[in-house]
Amino acid sequence: MNHQRVRQALAAPRRLRTTEFVFWLATIAAYVLLPERSLLLNETAILGLFALSLDLVLGIAGIVSLGHAAFFGLGAYTAGLVGKIGLTEPVLGLLVAGTAAGVLGFATSFLVLRGSDLTRLMVTLSVSLVMLELANRLTSLTGGADGLQGIVIGAVLGTFEFDMFGRVAVAYSLTVLFLAFLLARWLLHTPFGLAVRAIAANPLRSAAIGIPNNRRLVGIYTIAAVVAGLAGALLAQTTQFVSLDVLAFHRSAEVMLVLVIGGTGYLYGGLVGAVLFKLLQDQLSDLTPQYWQFWLGLIFVALVVVGRDRVFGAPQALWRRIRSAA
Repeated sequence: MNHQRVRQALAAPRRLRTTEFVFWLATIAAYVLLPERSLLLNETAILGLFALSLDLVLGIAGIVSLGHAAFFGLGAYTAGLVGKIGLTEPVLGLLVAGTAAGVLGFATSFLVLRGSDLTRLMVTLSVSLVMLELANRLTSLTGGADGLQGIVIGAVLGTFEFDMFGRVAVAYSLTVLFLAFLLARWLLHTPFGLAVRAIAANPLRSAAIGIPNNRRLVGIYTIAAVVAGLAGALLAQTTQFVSLDVLAFHRSAEVMLVLVIGGTGYLYGGLVGAVLFKLLQDQLSDLTPQYWQFWLGLIFVALVVVGRDRVFGAPQALWRRIRSAA
């Protein structure tokens, strides 16, 4: 009887709650009702997927990173190269890109797990800078500063052709985002995910009760790298162009800001933060095209001074309260 109650308690959080259905229905409504904003919606979906990957590392596992763009950029270049050599099916390119990013994540995870948070910041940043310089040097492969051109992307699953208005691109990106979110949500409620949370909360205690800390952290870091690679692949496939910008430091900083806005540790923070960040960026660039970055930076400085919890704490608390009562 007790075992049955435990299984029911563990299974309950895996089900989507009413408020979560509302969130995804609102996303579908935006796709249907705002066709003129397809490009913005596509960028938001890709940024949300990228932020979701960082949340797995930072919010769930407690691993700080300033070089998450390394996996995003590798995914973008891999998908672009796959399309350039003639393998134009987007889903195939997406899988190859995610695999490549996962291999890089696994290979670098052993370096990242060494030392303190400051060491991890430096190591992740160094990996990203090395990847940027490699992309810049290997001009015959990546195009260098001119970017990777000549990318050809076919119809999704051989049926849905990308159109100039971005409608298919948005549907494609949102579908990948939703599936990745469901996978991440399910993963966090498995013994693996619960162990990662335990390690983030108290690594000494988790080791004392027999949890293999390093193996679990290597696993979550690799999974997060795969998700980041998928986000980069989506960008490459929906724009059919890849430049050094995908590996630049501002990519890592931008996704970190998204999590600062939305909050860490509950997956929806990256999605909500991506929506707010892109809306701010879009509105400010319309109002002051030359100085929108100044105003955006000023808002973030004010956010830090006032305190994110004071600004977004009440909505997040209300969200959690409604979700727990649903």
